[in-house]
This record gives sequence, structure tokens and C-alpha cells, in this order.
Amino acid sequence: MKALFSLLFFIFFYLNGSAQNALIGTVTSEETNSPLEQVSVYLPQLEKGTVTKNNGEFRLTNLPAGSYKIVASFMGYRTFSATILLTEGTTTLNIILSPSAIEMEEVIVSTPFHKLQRENVMKVEQASVESLRKMGAITLADGITNIAGVENVSTGIGIGKPVIRGLSSNRVLVYTQGIRLENQQFGDEHGLGISAAGIESVEVIKGPASLLYGSDALGGVLYLNPEQFAIMNSTEGDINFNYFTNTHGINANAGLKTSGEKFKFLVRGAYTSHADYKSGNDVRVTNSRFREYDLKTAVGYQSGKFKTELRYNLNSSDLGIPEEIGVQNLGRTPLLPYQEINNHIISSKNDWFFNKSSLKITLGYIYNQRKEFEEEEEEEDPTAPSESLTELEPALDMDLSTFSYNIQYNIPNIGRWHFIAGIQGMNQTNKNSGEEVLIPDAKTADIGVLATSHVHFEKSDIQLGLRFDNRSIKGEETGVLGEEGYIAQLDRNFNSFNAALGYRVDLLANLIGRINLASGFRAPNLAELTSNGVHEGTNRFEIGNPNLNNENNFQTDIALEYGSEHFEFFANGFYNKINDYIFIEPNGEFVGPNPVYNYIQQDANLYGGEIGFHFHPHPLDWLHIQSSFESVTGRLDNDDYLPLIPANKLSNTLRIEFGTRKKWLTNGYTFVTLNSIFDQNKVATFETPTEGYNLLNLGLGLNLKLFKQDIGLEVTAVNILNEDYISHLSRLKVDDISNIGRNIRMGLSIPL
Repeated sequence: MKALFSLLFFIFFYLNGSAQNALIGTVTSEETNSPLEQVSVYLPQLEKGTVTKNNGEFRLTNLPAGSYKIVASFMGYRTFSATILLTEGTTTLNIILSPSAIEMEEVIVSTPFHKLQRENVMKVEQASVESLRKMGAITLADGITNIAGVENVSTGIGIGKPVIRGLSSNRVLVYTQGIRLENQQFGDEHGLGISAAGIESVEVIKGPASLLYGSDALGGVLYLNPEQFAIMNSTEGDINFNYFTNTHGINANAGLKTSGEKFKFLVRGAYTSHADYKSGNDVRVTNSRFREYDLKTAVGYQSGKFKTELRYNLNSSDLGIPEEIGVQNLGRTPLLPYQEINNHIISSKNDWFFNKSSLKITLGYIYNQRKEFEEEEEEEDPTAPSESLTELEPALDMDLSTFSYNIQYNIPNIGRWHFIAGIQGMNQTNKNSGEEVLIPDAKTADIGVLATSHVHFEKSDIQLGLRFDNRSIKGEETGVLGEEGYIAQLDRNFNSFNAALGYRVDLLANLIGRINLASGFRAPNLAELTSNGVHEGTNRFEIGNPNLNNENNFQTDIALEYGSEHFEFFANGFYNKINDYIFIEPNGEFVGPNPVYNYIQQDANLYGGEIGFHFHPHPLDWLHIQSSFESVTGRLDNDDYLPLIPANKLSNTLRIEFGTRKKWLTNGYTFVTLNSIFDQNKVATFETPTEGYNLLNLGLGLNLKLFKQDIGLEVTAVNILNEDYISHLSRLKVDDISNIGRNIRMGLSIPL
């Protein structure tokens, strides 16, 4: 490690003295031939951008020489994307934008080649957190369910984890701040653990991404893009407040960011508090309350051929664990049982740019502390607020420390080829301090090597790659042999070769075809290997299997995508074959009141897809009509259905947008959405079917200017008809507890 830091130190000072270069130019409209003001001009690989002045001119300085992607985007115009060669001194580029009624495209960050979505070989879904918030989402885990093919396993409203095409938990890898998020995500009752405040957008890779990310990306990746720094030589700030009628919930956050020629800084703080939610039958779900504190800050520096940024996120949450319908009040302090979770996330991203290549080194450290407080038999009033239980010790107290690294060497433009080679890995330590031991004290070490390339032709692209991974897990002996809770010593090694091949082609002028073939793998986690006791969060006695094998899968994805100025259409289909799929099922026995569940393996298959369109009729520029349908089926080789597979879903949205109407009214929107969730009768042997339901949502937003101050106002009503329903992916379904009823969000945003 000393040698690595010495190398970084040397390269930093060597490249910091290199020549400084500039990019200047103009942006004009193809339709009117007039300059465009406030157009975003951005170099994604350098993470540096600006906006055009009133004469359409832009200027970017302190740039390294080399070949880079440039993107120019502006509402009402097709996003411009090209590769430019920056030479020593000043480079000039004049950009012409063509009109388009379809929304602006963004650069995909979760894949390494800095492409727009339409240019990417792998289909990646992207959504801004702002757009998810406008749909009425209470949490980030709730918001991502508005992306086709993505759902979440929920425990009330405060705990949710992503499900991508029927796969979740350790089969879906979450990335934040450019590093993998490790927070004991093996449990269904363990939530996402990330606040939406300070997250700019969400990207979803739906399918095996082990080539890029290694183990745990077998089912896909949820990639969270952090808030960007302010544009060069500017300072921005904002205050945001949201109120939720159902839970009497409040969510507030404020941020400030400033950027100079070389240095950049930002900070954002957030607070969230919700009382118990009320279901459609007007009953409050006891102990579904939660509160959260979040702080995100970052500092960046860029000079010529060197760029670095350091980010830190502190997230502290108190989460009630609902189990039954009991006390009916609006208290905010969690009752027993509840979780107390603290996450410290530190990331360091460093880039060096050479004339014909670049080097990226990303380092991360995450400290996750999870405590669970349970009811004690001698407690006379188990519904007493936890703050009165001053002597209460956590039954479960786990500390997880993870150091991760990702080193990638990038060689673009060798003819038609673009190469990336890299080494990734992590070292992880799990420690127990509580009375109960769910998983043993253990050390996990990962290392993976990869090589991937992108080949560009005039009307098509090919992407291919290979990767080898090794994971070692060493667990300590816990408990007394022969007694409940005993865990034997564990020493296992898992390895896997994986490959991916993708092809993208322009079938017609506006029609894109994609086919991707990819393998993936997942090493079994500590819970699956070592469990031997009651898992209180699930109310079951779990027995692991130390002899479990890797899960290995092979998935085929086929996608068609049509996009014109006024109409978009997509159709995605997939078939996912998983060997040695690990799942848990009851064996019919009981230990006390808790049913016994065993971790076992069997081959499985998942298949389905998504289809949808977006219609923007001419000349009705203010009207948007969107519709999507998603379906997934999961079966074991014995023809039994897999558990926790989401029901088929049809979503229809009518949206109206309007521009400036008065001097005090600049922009606005209104929408109505009907989400139809179908009956789920394809269930595992220990599940029960779930009835379908319909949720009607309404929304309205306005941007006002009052006394020279911009103000954003939003009102969103979710489940406006107060439907009483239970989601098939709700962990409270077994207790016949309904999901949240009517909820109206009122939002206020004030830029400073």
C-alpha cells in the first residue's frame, strides 16, 4: 500500500506541472441559426462543464490534451454528443443543436465508455432523483419503483431494498460515490441505507454486470450518481422542504456548493421524520415510524492532467420494525423492536490524463454499524418509547468495515478500438458486540481482474470483455458445539470466470437494436453459509449451509428502441438461467414459536421484459403520453415458482408541461398516473397469492418568481382513492398488514 501511495504522489506532482489548455466555441440552433443561452456543455470523463452565455459562447480552461467525449444539452433540443481532440493551447468547437420534443439524454456513468444512452451497447435505465421525487416517492427505495423492471422488497415505508427483474439482496449491487455499498445487505429487512438528498440521478443495469463489478452484480446494479459540483467560477445553494400528510412526515435538506478554476466544494445536510403510516383501511401500522439524519460533503481539485475528489457521507437512521397493529398514535420515536444504523462512507476518486490514455484509481471505505433492540420479557410495557429504556442494550450489534479499490487503465482510439483494463477488490471485516450473533466475526477478501473493449463502426458498436474473480471468506467459531446458535469455523474460497458480449446496431434512421450475452456469479454470503438461530427481523429460525456453491448465471437480453422527435418506443426481453440458485424455504419444523428455514440450492430460470412508449404529439408541445408494461416469471427446475417475484405491472401517465405564462410564472407541469398491478398467482410453495390493485396518482408543480426570488412548489397525491392493498413484495403481507393509503406530498424549493 505504501508503494501505491508513493506512486500516486509522484504522478500528481509530475502531471500537475503540465501545460494548461482551453476549449472555446459557440452553440446555435439549427432551426433559427441563432445563438442559444444556458446550454450545458460538459466533458464527462473530465467531469467538467459550463453553460453558454447570452451570445451562445462557452469557454472551458485547465484541460488536458487528448481525446474526450463532449456533450451539449438543452431543453427542447436533441442532445449533442461527439468525440473531440484537445490539442495544446486553445481548441475551437462550434455546436449546432437540432430541435426535439423528447427529454434530454444524459451520459451513462455506470458503464465505463462515457456514452449517451442511445449510444450505449448495454441498455441502462436512467432517472433523475428530482423526477422520482415529483412522482411522490417517500424514500429513494420507493422512488426507483417508477423505473420499468425495478421494484422493492419493503418493510413498511422506511425499509426497502431494490428488486431488479425478480432478483434482490446480494444479487443486486448498489454503488454510491463510485464505490460499492456494503451495509449488511443480505437481510430482507435491511434497507437501502442511503438518503435521496445529495443524489443527482439513478442508473439501473438490468442483468449480469459481473464483468464490470464482480460478485453480487449477478442480477444487476443500482448506480447512484452523487450531486455534481457547481460549474466553474460559480456558487449555488438551495433549501428544500417536503411535508407528507399520511405520516405527518417532514423531509428537509439544504445545500451549498462553490467552484473556482481548480478547487470545488459542496455540502448538503438533510433530516427526515415520519410517524406510523396509515393504510387504506385508515388503520395506522404500529412502529412503521422512522427518522434519518444525513450529511454529504465533497471537495475537488483539478489542474491540467490531474483530477481528484474526496467525498464523505454520514447517514444515521432509527427504524421501527412493524410486526402487528397495536398502539395508534403519531409518535416519532421508534418502539421495540427497532434498528439503529450508522453509515460512514468515504470515497476518493483520482484521474490522471495522458495524451493517449488515462488512469483512474478509486478508493473507498465504509463503516456500517447496525444495532437491533428487541422486546425483553420482563418489560411491562413493550410499546413504551425506546428513549425511556435508558439501560437497554442492543441484542444485535454488528460492525462492518469495508475497504475497496478500483484501478482502471483507459486506452481510447486505437483505430476503432477503446480498451479498459483494471483490478478491483475489497477487504472486509465483520465484528459482533451484542448478545446475539446472526453471522460470525469474519474477514472477506475480493480481488478481480478485467479487460473490456468497445469497437465503434459507422452504424454499429460491439462491446466485449473477460474477468476473473476470487473471494475468500474466513469466519470464526461462535458459540458452544451442540447448542443453538453454534457456528463452526469457516474457510472457503470462491472463484469464477465471466464474459460479456454486446452488439448495438442502427437498424433504421431512428431504430436501434441491441443484443447482450453475459455471464455472472455470486458467492454465497455469510448468512447463507453460517446461520444457526432465530433471525428476529424475519421471525424465523434460519439454518445455513457451509457447503453452498457459487451461483452462476447466463442471461440473454434483446432490446429494440425507436426514437423520433415526437415518439419513443422500447421493447426489452430477457432470459436468465441461474445455476445453483440459493433460496430459503421452511422444512416444516419449529424451534419454539419460530418456523425453521433452510438455505438450499437448485437451478432456476427467470424470463420476461418491459415494453412501453412515450408520445409527444405535434403541435401539442405541452402534452406527454407515456405507458409501460413489465413482467417477470421465476421458476426452479422442479417447476416450483421462486419467492418474492413482483407481479405484472402496467403504468400509464398523462403529463402536461407549460412554459412561461406570466412574469411571475416561469415553468410548470401537471400529471395523472394510473398504476395497475395484476394478481400474482405464480408463487412459491410457502407463499400465498396476492390480489391485484390500482393506484391513481396526481401531481402539480410550478416555478414562481416572487419579489425577485425563484420558488418551486410541488403537490403530489399518491393513491388518491385510498386503495386498501397489500403488495406481493411487502414483508408485512404474512401478518395481513396493508401498504400505505392516500398520501399527499407538498414540496417547497428555494434556490439561493
